[in-house]
Amino acid sequence: MNPLRRLAGQTAIYGLSNIIGRVINFLLVPLYTRVFVPGEYGVVTEMYVYVAFLLIVLTYGMETALFRFSEAQPDQKERIFSTTLLSVLITSFLFIFFVVFFRRPVAEMMQYPDNVEYIVLLGTIVGLDALAAIPYARLRAENRPWRFAITRLTGIGVNIGLVLFFLLLCPWLTQDGPRWLMPLIDKVYDPAIGVGYVFIANLAATLVTLLMLSPVMLSAQWVFDPVIWRRMIIYALPLLVAGMAGWVNEALDKLLLKYILPENIALAQVGIYGSVYKLSMMMTIFVQAFRFAAEPFFFSQAARQNAKELFAKVMNYFVLACLFIFLGITLFMDVVKHFIGPGFHEGLAVVPVLLLANLFLGIYWNLSIWYKLTSQTAYGAWFAVAGAVITILLNIWWIPHFGYHGSAWATLVCYFSLALLSYLFGQKHYKIPYALKRIIILIASAIGIYFISKLTGTLPAAWMFPAHLALMALFGLLATFVEPSLRTGFKGLR
Repeated sequence: MNPLRRLAGQTAIYGLSNIIGRVINFLLVPLYTRVFVPGEYGVVTEMYVYVAFLLIVLTYGMETALFRFSEAQPDQKERIFSTTLLSVLITSFLFIFFVVFFRRPVAEMMQYPDNVEYIVLLGTIVGLDALAAIPYARLRAENRPWRFAITRLTGIGVNIGLVLFFLLLCPWLTQDGPRWLMPLIDKVYDPAIGVGYVFIANLAATLVTLLMLSPVMLSAQWVFDPVIWRRMIIYALPLLVAGMAGWVNEALDKLLLKYILPENIALAQVGIYGSVYKLSMMMTIFVQAFRFAAEPFFFSQAARQNAKELFAKVMNYFVLACLFIFLGITLFMDVVKHFIGPGFHEGLAVVPVLLLANLFLGIYWNLSIWYKLTSQTAYGAWFAVAGAVITILLNIWWIPHFGYHGSAWATLVCYFSLALLSYLFGQKHYKIPYALKRIIILIASAIGIYFISKLTGTLPAAWMFPAHLALMALFGLLATFVEPSLRTGFKGLR
């Protein structure tokens, strides 16, 4: 099968779970931004910033190490999986024990002394999610995207169902439901829990997911090989550093907003920024779906004679897809904005900036394959640390003057810098013939069309939609001239 077609197909399947899950989560944003005030939604945003960081720490690069070592030593696949699973299992349960034991001082340190339960819930979620990451990685390594997607979608369904139950159905039943149901509702629902139900639903979904992944885990040999583990850790630790620094680039701005802005507006600003960040979600979904499919794909294709040309072609199509997403959201912002409550609309101006930032993040992930294939993962750590320094310095400088606008621009500068650094070093160590001029022309064209769309603001409302559709079609036409393979199809590489 044409490898580009296979990659596209697997991206679609992995993306199915991500797209459906994230779109459904995205569709919950209107609920959250109407049920919760900005300050309460700021709590949800902040807590999941910590979750993202802790998941990186607790998986410590072992997913990518599993791909790398399984491909390099196919006769040792079972032993490698078993060693990886046991390693993450031990560290995850030690973490859960630590969080439960020290829940009160941790809650006070995070300025939630009256909500110790948040700490216990999130600590348990993180520990179990980290454990689930390893059987998920095995499904990806074995090219079983449908099993991966079904498991994720089931967990997502449980999560969403419980959120709707606790935040919509139970309040409605409490007010307008039949009286005979009240004793049962009183046993399962307490309005005072509020935001806590978001975390309770997440924990239930995580438990269901682990149950579905249990056959994959139980199939392990349950043998821990210290020699393999040491080699994997040496490979993975730079990825851990890169992941932690990447978290700084992606999420620390929300925490800095809380601690740099005046206390009376901080959580509300975090809530607004977190809600408009969701509007750049379609780009994030595609980038993540692509990563799920591309990482094992790149490793499996690396030995091909024309592998580098294949990787360059993948980059072209990736950038094109991201630019269509960018224009689809920015040109139709008048429709998209209704997915968040009116009290959050003041943040819409930063959405194009965040979309471009995610585009360059995706380009960086594409480029990063060179140091993974050459086992020079320390470069990834150095790049991410450089990005973290940029993120921290720019946020500290810009947040006091521009608030979350400064955070959005800092994110864009950071990811552009990472992509540039990875490209420059990658061309020295693992030269891939990327069509740089084409990529620059495509990005510039999309940005230009976005600015042209701003000139249509004086048109009657009935003309706006067709005018913006015409601009999308214009970009598609430009793309076929810039990227010839769009006219000939996927015939170039087989």
